[in-house]
Amino acid sequence: MQFESRLGPLWLDANQTALTAISYTEIAEDPQANQMILQQAQTELESYLKGQLKDFSVPIEVTGGTAFQKNVWQALQQIPYGQTLSYQAVAEKIGRPKAVRAIGQANRANQLPIIIPCHRVIGKNGQLTGYTGSSPAGLKIKAQLLELEKNFALGSAEENKLN
Repeated sequence: MQFESRLGPLWLDANQTALTAISYTEIAEDPQANQMILQQAQTELESYLKGQLKDFSVPIEVTGGTAFQKNVWQALQQIPYGQTLSYQAVAEKIGRPKAVRAIGQANRANQLPIIIPCHRVIGKNGQLTGYTGSSPAGLKIKAQLLELEKNFALGSAEENKLN
């Protein structure tokens, strides 16, 4: 399934029970893809991109990836909305402090960006590095996602102060 988003076109794929891929470039859709899951994913992604959703409920399934990559992806899911960690911090979090470059490669192999928030991983010096192959367009998307989360997180904090 493909749809237009504020980030540009997004492609989604699913199996019969879960969302299996989000891509910024065209991907083939599984002929057995559960259309209800694809619709739920689209709705949730659109709500997220409007600053109306922090946590996704669409079922996901990680297909492929090494044990190391899966460990990284689990760690990414623990980074709170609106916050970032450095590649070094993620490496330390998974007990592999020297695997900083491998963290970047695991992020690149992430088939569920946004939901598995690899955009929340930044350089040790606070600089944005690498996203969707480190292209200028990828870094722009990463900046947009981080700005969206920062603004939404600030707005939520302000609302909590008023209540």
